[in-house]
Amino acid sequence: MKEYNLKTIKHIAEKVQLSVSTVSRVLNGKTKKYRISDKTSELVLKAAKELNYSPNLLARGLRLSKTFTLGYITPDIANPFFSRIADNVEKYARQKGYSVVLCGSEEDTNVEKSSVKILADRQIDGLIISPVSQEIQHILDLRKRKIPIVMIDRYFPDMGIPFVTSENYKGAFESVKYLIESGHKRIACIQGLKNTLPIMERVRGYKTALKEHNIEIDETLIVGDNFSEQNGYIETKLLMKKANSPTAIFGLSNLISFGAMRALKEEGLSIPNNISLITFDDLPYLDFLSPSITAVEQQGNEIGNIATKILIDQIETGRSYESEGIFLPTKLTIRNSVKKI
Repeated sequence: MKEYNLKTIKHIAEKVQLSVSTVSRVLNGKTKKYRISDKTSELVLKAAKELNYSPNLLARGLRLSKTFTLGYITPDIANPFFSRIADNVEKYARQKGYSVVLCGSEEDTNVEKSSVKILADRQIDGLIISPVSQEIQHILDLRKRKIPIVMIDRYFPDMGIPFVTSENYKGAFESVKYLIESGHKRIACIQGLKNTLPIMERVRGYKTALKEHNIEIDETLIVGDNFSEQNGYIETKLLMKKANSPTAIFGLSNLISFGAMRALKEEGLSIPNNISLITFDDLPYLDFLSPSITAVEQQGNEIGNIATKILIDQIETGRSYESEGIFLPTKLTIRNSVKKI
């Protein structure tokens, strides 16, 4: 087992006049198993310190029963929101001496289950996950093995698993309120996966804003069933063929809104002259599009950093975060994609 630099172990063994195997057992914390005396152990450790030996990561993990590896399962690494979070998870973890194994679930529960198994087999110290569906027994099974878990964006408030997410309800409410105050009443909502709490909260915010302004909710304007660009494209095509088409579209993710923009362009409709658009989740380049796109800004960097901090804290201190959920504020960044009518 190549746990240490072999030459260094030999140097220690020569210095203390013990066998290489005995030195290795002391350095691996196996003194009790092999009945090595405290005096011998102290002698080896003192010599190791004097020789400035440097254990590699595997050896360090063996001594502490850790691999210094975190797992992160993201629904869609191609989604700029999740890729931004992944980048921050990796950077924060690296600063703390951990590496990250990234898996994409492709919004598929079976792929997610397979990823959980792969990561468990690699003996990860903890897991960050944005679950695909309500089916989470495989996640709970991992938790039974005392592996700390933190959920990002999507969460289950009654499962006792800590999570970090956005104030989705407020972000949606403020967006639709802005559209209404700009004169819009026929506002379409293109949603993502219906059984995820972020989408449920965004739809709730959308509906509440309409109700508070005495606008009847038209269920035919609430469409879509996944976070893909194709979903936004297809649903926008269908919406614009309605006899009483909407005057505004609220896309509940950036990829959905990209699909909507492509469909509107193909239909020869311009934003905001023919139809207004707001997207959930801001991106730097939305400011440089023509027109620039009004968007709900989420704190992706902070979500990744906070989730990783919570996970590592659980790993290193054993502290329980079971009752804690963190909701980070959103901000509506107003640009040029909404027309006052």
